[in-house]
Amino acid sequence: MKIDLNADIGEGCSGERELLTLVTSVNIACGFHAGDASTMLQSVRQALEAGVAIGAHPSFPDRENFGRTAMHLPPEEIYAQVIYQVGALKALTESLGGRLVHVKPHGMLYNQAAREAPLAEAIAQAVKAVDPALVLVGLAGSESIRAARSQGLVTCEEVFADRGYQYDGSLVPRGQPGALIEEAELAIRQTLDMVQRGEVQSVTGEWVAVRAETVCLHGDGPHALNFAQRLRQAFRAHQIDVTCHEIRHS
Repeated sequence: MKIDLNADIGEGCSGERELLTLVTSVNIACGFHAGDASTMLQSVRQALEAGVAIGAHPSFPDRENFGRTAMHLPPEEIYAQVIYQVGALKALTESLGGRLVHVKPHGMLYNQAAREAPLAEAIAQAVKAVDPALVLVGLAGSESIRAARSQGLVTCEEVFADRGYQYDGSLVPRGQPGALIEEAELAIRQTLDMVQRGEVQSVTGEWVAVRAETVCLHGDGPHALNFAQRLRQAFRAHQIDVTCHEIRHS
């Protein structure tokens, strides 16, 4: 059994270099919610040194709220914004001799695209326009995955170690009870259920089928590195190989 571990970087969090030793792919902020050209280039360089797969992490234009504000923009505007962000990171990556492998939307852009078909379609079309070989990472079983497949893109279905799930497989919105799992043991148990059994228990008790191809590790918490190490240990104990399989790095 294999699983990819991904983390978001280039967002100004401490401990990113250490986190790079524990994950197999990264999603680099492209300037709309965090980062700028210099941080993007630095993050690419560090990712190449660590030998992890490099992905773009485009967002709504919302630096004030870290990309977590709901927005309802025309699909053609989203299309242009995603091309702008992904294209910039692709150019920076290639300038250092690397290759952009995947795209994972950030924050509210990710969450809205998981359930809003027109938004998911605009993102998928933009990714395809930049490079049809790019992998689109989205919430397992979501509109994002369906839209990407309809465009002929390779997809990677994502699950979250430290986020609560609703009965329909969507994430509990931040700020609501059960949105974040703060106890490491519970988060590890949930992750093992998703990877080994293909199921996650919702905050209301239902078991929901999920396909876990990559697990997100949030690097902005106070105990992120410790949790990442414990999760790697749990995978090792259950003979789960941590490797970049759906998101290919070359």
